[in-house]
Amino acid sequence: MRTITKHKLTNPEVFKQNLLTWSQQFDDVVWLDSNNYQQQYSSYDAVLAVDAFTGIQTDYHNAFEQFKEYQSLTNDWVFGYLSYDLKNDVEQLQSLNNDDLAFPELYFFQPKKIFLIKGENLEIQYLKMVDDEVETDLNEIRHYKDEANINLHNENNPIKIQLRIHKDEYFNKIETMLSHINRGDIYEANFCQEFYAKDTTINPLETYNKLNTISKPPFAAFLKLNDKYLLSASPERYIKKEATKIISQPIKGTAKREDDFMLDSILKNNLVSDEKERSENVMIVDLVRNDLSQTATKGSVKVEELCKIYTFNQVHQMISTVTSEVDQKTHPIDVIKSTFPMGSMTGAPKISAMKIIESLEETKRGLYSGAVGYISPSGDFDFNVVIRSILYNATNKYVSYSVGGAITAKSDPLNEYEECLIKAKAMRTVLEGVN
Repeated sequence: MRTITKHKLTNPEVFKQNLLTWSQQFDDVVWLDSNNYQQQYSSYDAVLAVDAFTGIQTDYHNAFEQFKEYQSLTNDWVFGYLSYDLKNDVEQLQSLNNDDLAFPELYFFQPKKIFLIKGENLEIQYLKMVDDEVETDLNEIRHYKDEANINLHNENNPIKIQLRIHKDEYFNKIETMLSHINRGDIYEANFCQEFYAKDTTINPLETYNKLNTISKPPFAAFLKLNDKYLLSASPERYIKKEATKIISQPIKGTAKREDDFMLDSILKNNLVSDEKERSENVMIVDLVRNDLSQTATKGSVKVEELCKIYTFNQVHQMISTVTSEVDQKTHPIDVIKSTFPMGSMTGAPKISAMKIIESLEETKRGLYSGAVGYISPSGDFDFNVVIRSILYNATNKYVSYSVGGAITAKSDPLNEYEECLIKAKAMRTVLEGVN
């Protein structure tokens, strides 16, 4: 049982920053921030969950059934992530590539303390065992000073990013993927590459704040699991459940931004009419429709938006919105399992694409291209897609970010490579301090 209190915020943005800074004292933290980006399906402007009461960490073996049992028994809010490699639980697949991050493949916890922010309204939900700490915590948050982090700055520790796949090798791998497409093995696949730094120490909160300031995305996330961190500037929703409605919003199609208004408008209009980008998006929409149909009530799968252009600080994106209805008795974990991993990060046909991806990529994806989010006590949920994100293992002193793009028959390897660099720009800027 939880004690619920409601409060008015005089300055929500200052409170949000203090709240996130205050949260760093805990070992288990999930912070989700919409950056006040106006979107149709938005429940909260920001959410913080901290301090695990119970939790689950596991590898992919029978992971969804274990998660289903944990969520059902808890019957409370749970926050955490699904790694991409849970694909091995859904299908007969494997993940054998290099993994220096060493995150658990599934991690969720039942928080003692939850903060839900919408406009000037703050709702606090504390488990009964800690509800006498609400006023003390609120006072701390409103006046919070993080003395431990004041003198720890990334620029005092120069970071040199390395490429896991060098340019010529990247081109060779894209040509191999194109040969699979020409043979009819797949129509489309999302191919990703890792950028990394070893023996590196960063301040996770400072790094996240810089990344979020540059990008201001609608599905930003900061996650802490003891010594492991996710710093995410994701623009993409994976899947959301509101009562019996399911919403999926895959991104396929990217164009860079320009400071000059006219040039920026031209790039945006070019994306609207780009046949290759549009075909990428439509293929994934078909895949998402098929995934949702596995749990949908008959005839309820609909495409509400097809190839709509959304503008963010760093890029223009082509996004579609696919919805369905499910029976009230359908378990929320079954909806997630039947759609995971998300089509925008795999390809079509999905299983063939995942096999080819595994054979060509050099890094185990782990949390990258997985999902972070929550499930509420009523069974509603909301998860992002972990892209445009920095991953950090503080014990191993290992920092990583990955980027990728959809490869189709119309793909030009050089254009694909340049698109990856556009997507990587914010992370590189934050870590290396270059523009």
